Amino acid sequence: MRSVLRWCVVPLLATTLLAQTAAKPKRKKTVARAAVTAADVQALKDALAAQQQQIEQLRQAMQSRDAALQQAQQQAQQAQQQLQQAQAASAEAQQKASSAETAANEQKETVTRLNTDLADVKTTLTNNAVSTQDEQKRMSALEGLVGRFRFTGDVRVRGENFTQDGVPDRNRARLRVRFGFDGKLNEDFTSGIYLATGSLGDPTTTNETLTNFFDRKTIALDKAWITYNPVAHKWVSLTAGKFAYLWQRTSVTGDPDLNPEGFDQKFSWDLRTPFVKNFTIQGIELLYNESNSGSTAKARQDSYALGGQVSAKLQMGPWTATPSFLSLKWNRPDAILQASGFATQATTTGSDVPVVPPATGVPTLPVTGEGPGCQTVLGGPKFPPCVFAPNGMTNATFLSLTSTGVPVPHFYSGFNYADFILNNQIKTPLARLPINLLLEFEDNLDAESHPLDATGKVMPGLGSQNKEYGADFNVGQLKNKNDIQIGYAWLRQEQDSVLASFAESDQRAPTNILQHRIYALWKLRSNTVAGFTWYRGRTLNTNLENAVKATGVKVGQVEPYLNRLQFDLIYTF
Repeated sequence: MRSVLRWCVVPLLATTLLAQTAAKPKRKKTVARAAVTAADVQALKDALAAQQQQIEQLRQAMQSRDAALQQAQQQAQQAQQQLQQAQAASAEAQQKASSAETAANEQKETVTRLNTDLADVKTTLTNNAVSTQDEQKRMSALEGLVGRFRFTGDVRVRGENFTQDGVPDRNRARLRVRFGFDGKLNEDFTSGIYLATGSLGDPTTTNETLTNFFDRKTIALDKAWITYNPVAHKWVSLTAGKFAYLWQRTSVTGDPDLNPEGFDQKFSWDLRTPFVKNFTIQGIELLYNESNSGSTAKARQDSYALGGQVSAKLQMGPWTATPSFLSLKWNRPDAILQASGFATQATTTGSDVPVVPPATGVPTLPVTGEGPGCQTVLGGPKFPPCVFAPNGMTNATFLSLTSTGVPVPHFYSGFNYADFILNNQIKTPLARLPINLLLEFEDNLDAESHPLDATGKVMPGLGSQNKEYGADFNVGQLKNKNDIQIGYAWLRQEQDSVLASFAESDQRAPTNILQHRIYALWKLRSNTVAGFTWYRGRTLNTNLENAVKATGVKVGQVEPYLNRLQFDLIYTF
């Protein structure tokens, strides 16, 4: 910039000096030249100084201008940058605005969908609320129903061993499963339903033998009943259905696994006297065969048992006694000897009666099915209709022939039980070891006075075989963990004392036996019991008709004792 100024100033100064020289008058050549030169030089210096001052001012002005210009350029650049940033921000803002508009539109659509969905949700929630309320009502009703009932059952695994002189040993394993529930239907009614394993043709046991090539085991309805026990009259209890024994009894008059069917009325009063604490009267009606066939009214008559029991609870100090007397008459029991193939779960069918022509008889045909099958009596049929007696028929029987020559068995005696039981419990200083003693005498009041021998003829002099004597003594209880109970039972039971079809299944024979039993129980846990039972028994009189005899034992001989050992593990829930 300074070079430019110099090149501009020098011509300007030369022009100014020439103009000043032309304006002055001419002098003498020598003097004039000297004066002009000095003055001109001074003027020129002054002019140069002035010009330099102007140039400096101009330079300063130019510097200021350059600074201003540079600042302006910087500001312009900043403005340009700000403009670019603004443009970029504007573009971004526009893009954002566009995106926001798009998002707004999408949100609007989403809101619309949400409103629609919300309406659907509200409708669904309303429906679900109604359904939930209904479900809650049903669940409350179900909880109330379940709360009124209790579920219970047990599983028992058993090992058994049979030994008897002259007979090969026998070993088997068995399983029992029972499950059910019972409880209140309302304040006045209770009910229960139970299932159990066991053959359909044998009501005297719920055991299933582990055999038959791993086949499935039978399970069926074991109990089902309704009881009316009004709150306002606790002393009344009316039961109908298939139920457990509701009266005082032992296994003499009915196997523990057998559940009778029919009706029971119990009237029981708790007393506050010093000695008698309770008095109970009971009515019993049992239905064991409904007849729907026959050409006459008599042939269509049903079979049933009617009876009752009177019992009391006596208490004096540590001794508590429960005496009872049962009377039970069985009407038309001959139906037991003429049962259908379904009732007996017969495994064969056919006939031994000759037919003409030809006089060869009908062959025996095998029939599938699980069960005890037909039992035989002297001269009786081997095919349905036949004898129902799951554990053998040991009562005295006789035959009559139909018009076609078919032998029909009948009981020699009627059956009307008179059963006396006295159950005693004595507390000892050891609370876990009370003493229990049960005494029983049972008499069949309808038994004939002369029994039949092995050939079916009357044996005079023996009298009626209608009585049973029994005792069961044990120490201990099974209430808490590690409780034990050890006992011994003795039984002498004559041939026609009770119906053989329903008697105890584990003893040597249903009737006509002398039986010993030793047992021990240990409560391992609150719900687990280990048990051992030793049955040792024999036939009481082998001279009698239908007496059970071991292989090789002749009529009139004393049968060797049959030893039956049972090892049990029982889990209860």
